[in-house]
Amino acid sequence: MKGSYSKYSAKNDFFWLILRPWIFIPRILYILLTFIFLFLRILFQGNSKNKNVQKNLSKYLFDVITDLGPCFIKLGQALSTRPDLVRQDWLTELTNLQDNLPAFDHKIALKIIEEELGSPANELFEEFPDSPIASASLGQVYKAKINNSYLAVKVQRPNLYFLIRRDVVILRFLATFLSPLLPLNIGVGIGEIIDEFGKALFDEIDYQKEAENALKFANLFKENPNIFIPKLEKQFSSKRIITTSWIDGVKLRDRALLEENNLIPASFIKTCVISGLQQLFEFGYFHADPHPGNMFALKGGNADCGYLAYVDFGMMDTITNSDRLTLIKAIVHIINEEYYLLAEDFQKLGFLTKEQDLQKLVEPLKEVLGGSLGAEVGNFNLKNVTDKFSKLMYSYPFRVPSRFALIIRAVVSQEGLALRLDPEFKILKIAYPYIAKKLLTDNSEEILEILLEVVFDKKGQIQVEKVESLLNILFKDSENINSDLMPVANAGLKLFVSKKGSEVRKNLLLSLIKDEKLEFTDAKKLLALIRDTFSPLNIAKSAVQNIISTV
Repeated sequence: MKGSYSKYSAKNDFFWLILRPWIFIPRILYILLTFIFLFLRILFQGNSKNKNVQKNLSKYLFDVITDLGPCFIKLGQALSTRPDLVRQDWLTELTNLQDNLPAFDHKIALKIIEEELGSPANELFEEFPDSPIASASLGQVYKAKINNSYLAVKVQRPNLYFLIRRDVVILRFLATFLSPLLPLNIGVGIGEIIDEFGKALFDEIDYQKEAENALKFANLFKENPNIFIPKLEKQFSSKRIITTSWIDGVKLRDRALLEENNLIPASFIKTCVISGLQQLFEFGYFHADPHPGNMFALKGGNADCGYLAYVDFGMMDTITNSDRLTLIKAIVHIINEEYYLLAEDFQKLGFLTKEQDLQKLVEPLKEVLGGSLGAEVGNFNLKNVTDKFSKLMYSYPFRVPSRFALIIRAVVSQEGLALRLDPEFKILKIAYPYIAKKLLTDNSEEILEILLEVVFDKKGQIQVEKVESLLNILFKDSENINSDLMPVANAGLKLFVSKKGSEVRKNLLLSLIKDEKLEFTDAKKLLALIRDTFSPLNIAKSAVQNIISTV
């Protein structure tokens, strides 16, 4: 593999462009005029009931985004995953931004292959087609054949480094200049957020970096039977070419198409969301561009968890261990409706300043997030929370730390993908049980510390109602009882008798002492809760289910 591109630098790239006014001025004027005309057309035609008008408008929107180039296509792809934000007829057209863009000249692609790999495509492969099978924002994919096996050969678009470098600078300039005029309150960090986007794009156009990402991602999921990562073909990969094994699957963009292929949409939603949670809360390394063009449904899964393939590992990001654990704590605090502690989590993550009076945020947070486990859980999704939070952020000094820009993009894209397959999908129905199971089965010191905060209060007394809430989240339906009861029971027993469990045993003993007297009331409630949850009948059902799932 050959050398890499230069890294993104906001300062250096700005000076590079500002010293070339013959590039900068015409481009910024073109972008501004394009958006003015788009805004005016949406203003006058956006509410039209005429289907032809809307069809033409959606096509115009697609053409505008495509014409503006890779940076804007990436932004459009994020919109294309949100059926709750974009009307359906526009969404259908925007979906083409994922992998159905106009292809660049095939002769140029062949020239790039020869320059990068040292030989013409017809000498490297047994079969190489005359046209790409898919064309996306940064490259186009060919289905080639070698040794009776098919490969996906992705060839980068020409002049990409220059186009992205130019437009990221202009996007940052416009965002910083216009942000005071917009009805947004994301703090002073909008330039920093564009910087994160720029860094990710610069990484994404370096296919050597993508190859490393693919290998790392495959290693993280090597023990997961529900996730497939295509094999990297190093001998056919370089700075502008990346080749992997071919995937025969169905893209996660159309519920009807999945059903036509006898695939169960709900099973792929579950695999998709759980794998996303694993990336965020276990690995600390995640796919930041999970749109339907980058995910395939494969045959071989089951009705509960579908067999899912990830592709395109250019836009990846990491989350620090500290942030990862704080996010887990934040979800636990939402579950337990502890809004002051949640405000502390926001402060630690950088969404609030250290000077902020957190007590003033308790009631507003309760208004936004309250009832997410009760009657309102059926209405709880990121769109509803975002709508409420936008008002909260405008009234209080919330800001989005730049390091969370790609995390938010990934989570919002993933929920949007799930909503495309199931409009009734609620992310908490999967996320809450996942976090509950992690707390009850992960015996790492960090997670054990969080679990102890749930089980015992600051005085060391058992919080039976919070333990019950945690178990209810995980075992409130028969499916979860059957699949999760045995792992939780085994993990709990191992923890209790292990060296790590000494803190649990000590706290349990101390909780029995109140006012220098033995008090068994809370202990009896806890034992009754455990006895009812892990009854012999439930254990037997779980054991049978686990045997069936391994056959």
